[in-house]
Amino acid sequence: MLLVSLLLSACNSNNGNANNESSGEASNKTGKSEEVTLKMLLIGSKPADYDLVFNEVNQLLKEKINTTIETEFLDWSDWSSKYPLKFAARDDFDLVFTANWAFYHNQAMNGGFYELTDEMIQSHAPLTWEAMPEVSWEQAKIKGKQYMVPNNNQEITDKVVMIREDLRKKHNLEPVTNAETFAAYTKGIAKNEPGMSGFATAAGGGYKWHELDNMLLEQQNEWKLVDPNMPFAFKLDDPAGKVFNVYDTPEFKELLVYYKDLADSRVWSKNVVNSKNEVWQDVKAGKAASLKGNLGSLGFQFVEAQRDLPDVEMSIVDLTPEQKKTASISTQNGMAVHATSEHVERALMVIDLLQNDKQIHDLTMYGIPGIHYEPLDEDKYKPGPDRDKYAGFSNWGWNSPLNRTEVSYPQEAMEIEKAWEEKIFNYPLETFVFDDQKVKTELANIGNIMIRYGVPLEYGLVADPQKGQAELISQLNTAGIDSVQAELQRQIDAFLENN
Repeated sequence: MLLVSLLLSACNSNNGNANNESSGEASNKTGKSEEVTLKMLLIGSKPADYDLVFNEVNQLLKEKINTTIETEFLDWSDWSSKYPLKFAARDDFDLVFTANWAFYHNQAMNGGFYELTDEMIQSHAPLTWEAMPEVSWEQAKIKGKQYMVPNNNQEITDKVVMIREDLRKKHNLEPVTNAETFAAYTKGIAKNEPGMSGFATAAGGGYKWHELDNMLLEQQNEWKLVDPNMPFAFKLDDPAGKVFNVYDTPEFKELLVYYKDLADSRVWSKNVVNSKNEVWQDVKAGKAASLKGNLGSLGFQFVEAQRDLPDVEMSIVDLTPEQKKTASISTQNGMAVHATSEHVERALMVIDLLQNDKQIHDLTMYGIPGIHYEPLDEDKYKPGPDRDKYAGFSNWGWNSPLNRTEVSYPQEAMEIEKAWEEKIFNYPLETFVFDDQKVKTELANIGNIMIRYGVPLEYGLVADPQKGQAELISQLNTAGIDSVQAELQRQIDAFLENN
């Protein structure tokens, strides 16, 4: 029995590669002669026209590499609970979407992904190997090993706001350019537009910070949160990577006054902490006059507003135009091979074509020409009549230089993006990931405190912000925040020493 246990243990070691290494080698020798159907796991709702599109995709894959794909979708409503269960149960799938926000580090460390060597990628995904910047491969490594084929499309992660420009003009409000003019705009709307809030936000979704913190706390001060589930940040240009408790800073204290003023001016509902509203739908319905998002998302919502709300004028604004800008690392989106897959090399071939074959990339990203989109030139498109029937899932896993830009994408968004490119700042801790194994209990308690005390405080629902801040810090101290900070700093110091 002991011998059997040892053998089973050995088979399950090596990050899941050992028990399919021999089958992988055998399959490698067969090249593409064997017809293979791969199972792919993606995040998002299954598009209504998925079968229509992927019938064509599969015809091309069959011709090129004798392979077809079957896809399972994990709906946005519960993907974060179902995703890890798929790995824990060792379900049968080959390809899987992953990202730094979607369990990449966790599953890599737990043996969920197949380790990919340079030789394997060069042999079975040569186009990707050639096109991908070396830094992108390095960013995707965990403890020196590769478990993901990252997307090849850098995206600046700074947030912006979109406002109702028509209402700003209607009420003769000052143009929005920074935090102060944004506050004046939102308060002016709340005062002069009955039934409309100045800013669309839904704090009931479990996010532990105010929706505006990305801009008014991180971007404004050129800080970076280590992880949004704990209140630690560092200065972007600090070579020592010294972390500090955001809640215990004068900048946070000052921002609480700003938020209290907005709350008292009815810029958002007093029931905000329980709200799970879809903020863009609130804006479209005329219930709110601004929202926050990344530039790409707001750009597409801008286009949607032009189409669906012809009497409304929108404007996209960067509230921190002079500050350093940070870009997403390559693991923002990507594709991995399940550790149990018996067709690793064929999975890599599929990823290679998804990223680099123009016809396959266009089909999987935009759907069927004339139905879901109209191609314009080589790099632009406009939505087709059935665009909504092929959208809303994680095909960003194979974003690449072949991505098209929607022809009606707003000029002001493109100008902001162009200005940002000159201000991208690469900082030493870009690829650092905190290993929380030693402080899991403390972190769970800290997360609960952030939601219970931090969220109401930031949304201006605590009568005395100064007392509320002191209570928040006191609760965190009791929860063991000092030990978490010490462990975090220890890991950062080691990371910087080794990199």
